[in-house]
Amino acid sequence: MIAALLYRALVPAHEYPLRPEQVTAMALDAGCLIGLLATRKSGPHGLFWIGLVAGIGLFAIRLLGGDAAWWTGHLSYSLPLR
Repeated sequence: MIAALLYRALVPAHEYPLRPEQVTAMALDAGCLIGLLATRKSGPHGLFWIGLVAGIGLFAIRLLGGDAAWWTGHLSYSLPLR
């Protein structure tokens, strides 16, 4: 989740995904966050908190970033030059 957050925050999206792909990505993010919460006692506490912030950040990008961020999950959106 940490790598996914860094990727989605730093790399602009170039196309909108189809609705099933968007829902699947959100479900996988939610599943990873639930799995992280389920295993919080077995790993390093610092890494757990960083992962928790990353998981919440993935949903914060979608909720607070506007229409393009809702569909793509990335902070920025741009069309590539042809």
